[in-house]
Amino acid sequence: MRCLFGKLIDDPDQLEWFVTHVVSEEWHFQHDAGRELAEMVAERKLTFPDHAALIDAYATRFIETIPGPVAGSHELLERLAGRGMPLYAITNFASPFWAEFAPTQPSFAHFREVVVSGDEKIAKPDAGIFELAARRFGHDPTAMLFIDDNAANIAAACALGWQVHHFTDALTLEADLTARGLL
Repeated sequence: MRCLFGKLIDDPDQLEWFVTHVVSEEWHFQHDAGRELAEMVAERKLTFPDHAALIDAYATRFIETIPGPVAGSHELLERLAGRGMPLYAITNFASPFWAEFAPTQPSFAHFREVVVSGDEKIAKPDAGIFELAARRFGHDPTAMLFIDDNAANIAAACALGWQVHHFTDALTLEADLTARGLL
């Protein structure tokens, strides 16, 4: 959120307050889990009327909240795709925002299937999204490697039998993928 709102709020303390209390990760997560954007925005503007324009910016400029790819991650994806590795994804993303964002990222074409939380009305780390993904991907969780930067998502996938990698950086992931014989 700071990528967008850092452009719109000059004072660092006000920015921190805004992303902690108004357009917070917890609030945003509701949209990822399938709650309607118009409903969320209207409700939030009633609660924080002095911030109505900034709340509207969340709805109209969401793509600007995304910081961009982690250095080296796209290269790893390209290498895996080049080896013919079957690639799938589970993403916490609101449906309308995904529809806007996905076409801007050509690397998503490498994925055979993407389970989008907003479409399914269920988000990571809920076990249901992992179970749905395993069925849709057509593979047993023990045969798949789930990579995520969120510890709660990793724990949930691991509890369901998925192989996991807690992503911190591309070099560590590359070493793990190499050790597993995937690169």
